[in-house]
Amino acid sequence: MASIKDLEGKWRLTESQGFEEYMKELGVGLALRKMGAMAKPDCIITCDGNNITVKTESTLKTTQFSCTLGEKFDETTADGRKTQTVCTFKDGALVQHQNWDGKESTITRRIKDGKLVVDCVMNNVTCTRVYEKVE
Repeated sequence: MASIKDLEGKWRLTESQGFEEYMKELGVGLALRKMGAMAKPDCIITCDGNNITVKTESTLKTTQFSCTLGEKFDETTADGRKTQTVCTFKDGALVQHQNWDGKESTITRRIKDGKLVVDCVMNNVTCTRVYEKVE
């Protein structure tokens, strides 16, 4: 089973399924969905004990959040939502649970076959994005 340290590094998006549908479920407008679907972001994850930083860089936008595992924090997402978020590390995966306006979404990052697999779920809509390590 992967450790939190296995998630560390710079990862480049290589595959994406269902991202536009997921963004629509989040309430993201059409123009931003189209731009977001075209972006090929890098995801940079760093860990220092229970402190995690996740930075997402693309030509469209760069976002970053830092947190302590198990502690609730305020997050502003790439699409501008203000969420109450908690990250945990469970069963070899970094689980990011967002709550806002009575809604919720869960983003799970795990290593599978040497790749970073990110599953985003809201209601019955699931998106899977696969990243390969670049450094």
